[in-house]
Amino acid sequence: MNKLTYTLRRRLLSPLNAFIQDSRAVGITLMACTLIALVWSNTSAGNGFIGFWEKERTFLPAPLHLPHSLVHMINDGLMALFFLLVGMEIRRELLQGELNDRRKAGLPVIAALGGMLLPACLYAACNTDSGYAGGWGVPMATDIAFSLGILSLLGSRAPLQLKVLLTALAIIDDLGAIVAIALFYTDTIHMGYLLGAGGIFAVLLLMNRLRLRLHLPYFVLGIALWYCLFNSGVHATLAGVLLAFALPIKSITRLEHRLHVPVNFFILPLFALANTAIRFPGNTGALLQSPVNYGILAGLILGKPLGITLFSYLAVKLRLASLPADLDWRHILGMGLLAGIGFTMSIFIAMLAFDEHMVQTTAKLGILIASMVSGITGYVFLYRKSVASSSAKKYPE
Repeated sequence: MNKLTYTLRRRLLSPLNAFIQDSRAVGITLMACTLIALVWSNTSAGNGFIGFWEKERTFLPAPLHLPHSLVHMINDGLMALFFLLVGMEIRRELLQGELNDRRKAGLPVIAALGGMLLPACLYAACNTDSGYAGGWGVPMATDIAFSLGILSLLGSRAPLQLKVLLTALAIIDDLGAIVAIALFYTDTIHMGYLLGAGGIFAVLLLMNRLRLRLHLPYFVLGIALWYCLFNSGVHATLAGVLLAFALPIKSITRLEHRLHVPVNFFILPLFALANTAIRFPGNTGALLQSPVNYGILAGLILGKPLGITLFSYLAVKLRLASLPADLDWRHILGMGLLAGIGFTMSIFIAMLAFDEHMVQTTAKLGILIASMVSGITGYVFLYRKSVASSSAKKYPE
């Protein structure tokens, strides 16, 4: 490689590498893809853009029973790698991180529980007679990338313990969403395929027990596990979580590093482009008055901060957990506001919870509005809190 080529590559790649390593990069990328999808979908070329994702593809043999449209290939196939990454993060936290000790895990676990239960209850209360009460799982989840991305915009104004606590809470939220998908968002079960998936998972655990360190056998069986789950009726992306819990623990950190870029800068942007390709109908105002929209807004904007703050307060008062030394209750409320950013997992559950296209559109709009409101209010609240704290220290009474 000559000097000129090396210099050009360095000048081109260095800013890209710096951007990728920035903690805000994933959130910025997802916001950009969402904006592109929304704008493009509502231009004269919108039908072609939406059709590109939803058109049935015939290059896969029908007898294999595989996803046949790009949006399904992304949601049912590529997102399994996202769930693999999430599963490895959960496992690492349980074994080595903030969740490996009962006292350290107490606050994020109980806070996350409140942040899942109250939003689900508020959604259900808004949809008692609507026929869409099954969407209670939509406002349960917190988007790790977006919430941490917004928090990182505060820089040193956000205490490190707040970032750690939000990360642990979001991971537990994801675990709760995964359990909800497995238990409540599954239609018909095909026992033959499900038993096959169970057998493959048992072999994966045995390989781990025998200390097999080669990655290839795990991923070959992981693909077979995905195929069995896809055809069993249980959502296929759960194969990623199961594979994460079967992999050798020593491989987790290295694999997380390898998957970071392809998942966060390829798969999730594709997910955002495909699933937020929404053409605003003429009756958008009527859609926004739907109880589905009200339930999602209430769950994410109100339920998240109230549930997280209330359950955290009870946990500390009952001595089930302790508040980190650098944090106060305003930090917890601000974290709860940011936790209302549902996006990826909320959209994912909405696609499973609702069969009607118009209801899916309503849910997506509600998620986008709630995530935007939660992100802005959380940022402003924590920023003003840090400014007030700085002023109090600079000018004590």
